[in-house]
Amino acid sequence: MKSPKEILQEYWGYDAFRPIQEDIILSVLKGKDTLAVLPTGGGKSICFQVPALLMNGTCLVISPLIALMLDQVEKLNALGIPSRAIYTGMSTGEIEDIMFACEEGDIKFLYISPERLTNEKFLDRLQDFSIALLAIDEAHCISQWGYDFRPAYLHISEIKPLLKKIPTIALTASATNKVKDDIVEKLKLQQPAIFFGSFKRENLSYHVSLADDKINALINILRKQKGSSIVYCKTRKKTKEISDLLNQFQFNTDFYHAGLTQDQRNEKQRSWLKGETKCMICTNAFGMGIDKPDVRLVVHMDVPDCLENYYQEAGRAGRDGAYAEAILLFRKQELEELKTLPDQKFPSITVIRKIYRALCNHFQLPTGVGSGTWFDFDIQSFTLSFNLNLYEVLYSLEVLKQEELLTYQDQVFTPSTVYFSTDRTTLETFEKQFPDLEPLIKMLLRTYGGIFDHATKINERQISWLLKSDIQKVKSSLKTLHKFGIIDYRPAKENAQIHFLHDRFVSDELNIDYENYQSRKREYTIRIEKIIGYVQANSCRASFISSYFGDDKNYVCGICDICIKKQEKHFQDERSGDLIKKIKNTLNDNPMSLNEISQSLECVPEKLKNVLRFLEEEGVVQMNLNGTYEMK
Repeated sequence: MKSPKEILQEYWGYDAFRPIQEDIILSVLKGKDTLAVLPTGGGKSICFQVPALLMNGTCLVISPLIALMLDQVEKLNALGIPSRAIYTGMSTGEIEDIMFACEEGDIKFLYISPERLTNEKFLDRLQDFSIALLAIDEAHCISQWGYDFRPAYLHISEIKPLLKKIPTIALTASATNKVKDDIVEKLKLQQPAIFFGSFKRENLSYHVSLADDKINALINILRKQKGSSIVYCKTRKKTKEISDLLNQFQFNTDFYHAGLTQDQRNEKQRSWLKGETKCMICTNAFGMGIDKPDVRLVVHMDVPDCLENYYQEAGRAGRDGAYAEAILLFRKQELEELKTLPDQKFPSITVIRKIYRALCNHFQLPTGVGSGTWFDFDIQSFTLSFNLNLYEVLYSLEVLKQEELLTYQDQVFTPSTVYFSTDRTTLETFEKQFPDLEPLIKMLLRTYGGIFDHATKINERQISWLLKSDIQKVKSSLKTLHKFGIIDYRPAKENAQIHFLHDRFVSDELNIDYENYQSRKREYTIRIEKIIGYVQANSCRASFISSYFGDDKNYVCGICDICIKKQEKHFQDERSGDLIKKIKNTLNDNPMSLNEISQSLECVPEKLKNVLRFLEEEGVVQMNLNGTYEMK
């Protein structure tokens, strides 16, 4: 049997693990339930992928984001490791093929969303899979005290009896001590081994800057930074506005947000990863699953509402270990606005019931009907139709999600599908009558197996490349075949969707766990207070972050803006004293070593080092090759 290091070398090409990765892997291989809290860029995926490759069977991975699942599946398949994901928007045939492959033991990693665990058909088939390891990514989502609570995670522990006695590994990049305890309890981890990676980033310099004119501040920052960078904004509109403006100043930027099509997002991400785009102006939709080690700068144009989000996003800088900066720009007014967020994000029960009633009326759901139904959802038109406040709608939807009354997905990508809805004899006759369409028909049949049996996902761009034809012409031809009844063609779409998990209630009877609701509001208020505390901190910022996550409270980075200011003040204090004069007098006669100067002046060496460095920079003294100092 191969060792974990041999697997790491074979598939990933690394000679050694990062700190504590190997300890986590060995814990899993011993069959122990394991909780790993590893900061952003700490290599969480390796911690379950390596042991899974040493086990007989499939690793079931639960992950909250489709984009994250697809990114990891693509990377694993590129390494020759058979992996698949089941997600919203896939056809029944596609899901069936994946589950059959799992039953046959042909898939090593199966990625699913936590919502899939409420699907009875999936659970019935799951018992026929040979599952060797259960991996839960973004495990903080299970805790209502966390910043990204997702109720569907609470169902994970219910499937564990179906999986027999296999180890569970839960992974997260950001969890306070309270959230860690909650993860262990809610996942029912049995005597887990708990690993806590250091939140110290010794190469990352944190800065916070008061800026009434943020655009000019950003321009000045980018002019000093020549490497790859990310600029985070709160709104989609602002990403494009800032990108357009910066490009007018000859900066090489692009913008990215969840409102773009899948193709647009893929192309923008590809260009940035290759270094063709130097700076990406984006919402927090950008960055999840992206592994670009040479990001030199991350700028936040707005203050996030919690340290967890800020730490993850800022942590995308400097993953190669070289010096990088994370800069947060703020206005004083923003801090006051942050304090009002708890009341906004936790609307009154009356408002929630009003939004729920409007939703049911919008989809024409009568009382007692609706469980299990899906609807495309245009939030803008819904808000206008019922004369509602957009933020009240968004935050009420979040509450309804957390109460497990419905799910709301901001953007669900449904790929194009085709299946032949005619028999082969009719198809041959049609090809003779319409020879211009024959190459497309032949291409579909050659490229996509099973297309006669069930709806099959296609890629119009790939087809246009293979046919050496314009993509719009391909789409038009597919629509023509559909009109003639030769194929059933469903073009790709990207819509927000709402899924009702229960039949419609009478809105006045809509039950919200008020005590729990208020507890979550109090926790959110504390997170707001902490991010404001970070902005206003007068001690090491890296230490503030580490302390928040329960790491070393006495850590001082020496390179954040606070530490730098203290060093500057220290030098100013030194320059105003008599020490410089004494050093000059001491070195007037003969060169001396640091220890000799220290003994002569009865001054500690550490204090002397800083002053001597300053005098070197000022050209007053010089250090000789033998380590002695003398006057210039």
